[in-house]
Amino acid sequence: MAKLLTYEQKDTWMDRLCGVTKLIYFLAWSITSMLTYDTRVLAVMLVLSLILFKISKTEWKQVGSIFKFIMFFLVINVLAIFIFAPDQGTKIYGTKHVLWQLSAHYPITAEQLFYELNIILKYFTIIPAVFIFVVTTNPSEFAASLNRIGISYNIGYAVAIALRYIPDVQDDFHKIKNAQEARGIEMSGKAKLMSRIKSTASIIFPLIFTSIGRIDTISNAMELRGYGKYKKRTWYMGRKLQRNDYLCIALVLGFAVVALVITYHDGSRFYNPFV
Repeated sequence: MAKLLTYEQKDTWMDRLCGVTKLIYFLAWSITSMLTYDTRVLAVMLVLSLILFKISKTEWKQVGSIFKFIMFFLVINVLAIFIFAPDQGTKIYGTKHVLWQLSAHYPITAEQLFYELNIILKYFTIIPAVFIFVVTTNPSEFAASLNRIGISYNIGYAVAIALRYIPDVQDDFHKIKNAQEARGIEMSGKAKLMSRIKSTASIIFPLIFTSIGRIDTISNAMELRGYGKYKKRTWYMGRKLQRNDYLCIALVLGFAVVALVITYHDGSRFYNPFV
């Protein structure tokens, strides 16, 4: 069974970067993508995201299931925007070009389609950044890096444990899913979509209880080892920022600044091709 969203050491320049560098990239990339609605900027970010995803050598088996799950919610989000705000695009861009009158209250306009295209581009620019950050970052090294830049080692440990136990939560999910299927509950692609959603939702509570039990075990183990007794601690996986780290940070922050300048140069974060 393939592990989803878990760190795997590979011989790439991304793996050799410090965890702090990857965090800065992830935050700068995500914030830029969330702030801009400039389609030109988002298109460039999408291309760069796909290139970086390819360079990271992330295997599809690591992210395929999660990607399908995200796409399901993306479709729901896009449909919800159209259902509850079918004229949002016309309000933003100030024009109205009706392509098809679906009903009296639901005209399909070029402005609305363009607005929802930008929403989709936002998803596709951020998703690869999330995958790259998780699968190329050693949790222990990341915690040490956070502590090196002044963040409390308690916070670093919390983040490291969260990253470390993603595959364990996945294992628990598959065990519960297999137990349900052994009892005759069909959860594969053969079942209807709504039936699969209901069956999957029924796994959530057992998964939560299993995770709570693991939290208690981890807390007791850390307490028995005297965790938190001292204000500072040493790190086995600590790593200093190197030349490539500073270069990557400069490039990412520089790109973010240029992207936001292009976005807001006319006072609006929406690129309007209809004027």
